[in-house]
Amino acid sequence: MLFWLVRTKIFYGKARLIRFPFDIRGRKYIDLGAGLTTGVGCRLEAFSADGEKTMHFGNNIQLNDYVHICSMKNVRVGHNVLMASHIYISDNSHGNYKGTENDTSPEIEPINRKNFISPVSIEDNVWIGEGVVVLPGVSIGRGSIIGANSVVTRNVVPYTIVVGSPARPIKKYDSIKGIWERI
Repeated sequence: MLFWLVRTKIFYGKARLIRFPFDIRGRKYIDLGAGLTTGVGCRLEAFSADGEKTMHFGNNIQLNDYVHICSMKNVRVGHNVLMASHIYISDNSHGNYKGTENDTSPEIEPINRKNFISPVSIEDNVWIGEGVVVLPGVSIGRGSIIGANSVVTRNVVPYTIVVGSPARPIKKYDSIKGIWERI
């Protein structure tokens, strides 16, 4: 642990603790914020067509083991976000599959399909459970909880618990009563 702490302070001065191996690709396009903590095997990949940062972290983010986040345009993670292990978050995919006239043909090899890119936003105080996948174009509202092994395909309103594949809301926080109520 002491080794990781020293290595963190040398290479990632604003971070709290980076456990290695830590794979960061396109570092110049990533704003890590302050107080970042990672587990082992985390992978951050950022690409930029215009030279601007495409991945932005707030302060006090905790990514546990094997979290993979990829950005080509805009992935934003707010302050005080907790992510369990084996999570995948991306603002892009190989092709468009929304059921519109702009859909990608399955006759094109996946590697040659045009990238579909749509921003991802995760607001403050969000907790993302084990094995979650967050797809392009999703916004997760403040204070929300994403249940283990969920696939988030749609926006999540603030103070909501969602579960499943695709993720569906099951509870909402009532601030007046101070309880989570079934929806």
